[in-house]
Amino acid sequence: MKSLLAFALLATASLAGAQTLGPDVVIMDIKIGKERDLRRVVIGLYDGAAPLHAENFKELARTRYFKGMQFHRAFPGTLVQTGDPYSRRGPNVRTGTGGPGWTIPAEIRLPHKKGSVAAARLDNKINPARVSNGSQFYVTLKPMPALNGQYTVFGRVLEGIEHLEEISRLRTDRNNFPLEKVVIKRIVLEPRAGAEPPAS
Repeated sequence: MKSLLAFALLATASLAGAQTLGPDVVIMDIKIGKERDLRRVVIGLYDGAAPLHAENFKELARTRYFKGMQFHRAFPGTLVQTGDPYSRRGPNVRTGTGGPGWTIPAEIRLPHKKGSVAAARLDNKINPARVSNGSQFYVTLKPMPALNGQYTVFGRVLEGIEHLEEISRLRTDRNNFPLEKVVIKRIVLEPRAGAEPPAS
């Protein structure tokens, strides 16, 4: 019994450690339609649970890769998706298929909670290893346990989820692409407030 309890405590501690946010955040400023004011979304990253995904996302933010991309999927109160370079042209036949030219090995460890940031990927029939698209990602706007064990969660929205919820409720075309342009105008990587400085 003691060994089972010790194992349970160890597993709980391990999961808690995996869900610890790293020292950096990605800040996105988003323009909805013709609005003048930009909407800010701040994303923390799980460096421990998904190190390859977190570092890839940081590098894309550093190089401003996402600038000008649109949110190309919106499901009311459920999730929104972006990160496809083809979305810069608006709805087109290639929307949802774009990326930076590489994939990321699966790091499927964390559950889908409200505000989870996860990597999109091709379906299991052609992608049994569940490798992730190199840039497309989605944010869940409610707990989605049906996605657990299927996709890599690598971050969490710390601020601005209400803006993503608003985006999710915009009118869309038949492919769930918002009819109003929702564009990432600015994206930067910054130290997370309150994070411990790295050891020297």
